[in-house]
Amino acid sequence: MNLHAGLAIGYRQSLATVREDILLGNGTHFLIARNGRGKTTLLRTVARTLRQMEGSFEATGRVQYLPEDLRFDPITTVSAIFRAMIPSKRVADAIKLAETLELDIQKPYGKLSTGNRRKAHLIMAELSIDPTQGNILLLDEPFSGLDAFARETFEEMWRASADTVLRLVSCHPDYDSMGMPSTVVIQGEEIRHTTGSGQTWNQLKSQLN
Repeated sequence: MNLHAGLAIGYRQSLATVREDILLGNGTHFLIARNGRGKTTLLRTVARTLRQMEGSFEATGRVQYLPEDLRFDPITTVSAIFRAMIPSKRVADAIKLAETLELDIQKPYGKLSTGNRRKAHLIMAELSIDPTQGNILLLDEPFSGLDAFARETFEEMWRASADTVLRLVSCHPDYDSMGMPSTVVIQGEEIRHTTGSGQTWNQLKSQLN
């Protein structure tokens, strides 16, 4: 994925602009900013559900956007959602993962806790990856409400597929030592990319304004 210099995101007016080309390859890249500074706007722009204000970008492959406020019919069971949204040959894997995460797939969606809804959303996204082509997952606050075991399970899946899937993950890290070796930062009105094998949330959070 390439965010070209001059790409400006926003609604009625520009929120932030890419100053230098940002090239993101496969693997996990984090997206951080203060509230209201454009994280969701950038994800929606790359997902093409929102038009950029100026400039251009390239997102090659199958793009999936998982919004933070995703909702399904409250009376529909998780099992029915999986069978409707996930390729049939991968539904069994989705059910197995749900069992591992202690997610009751026979329960109506409307009766799930916030964390269990998040599990269902992430299972749906991860099991919809197409191994025959490039995949880009745009994840908006996927950790919100997740317990530590579920979070670690998904992070392990991300590591296992890092060579074939690009993930751009908007998040508010909940511990200072969280490693963030590749991070897109929206600082003020500028979008930039910062990298480093030892880079942590503690080092990055002071840059946000």
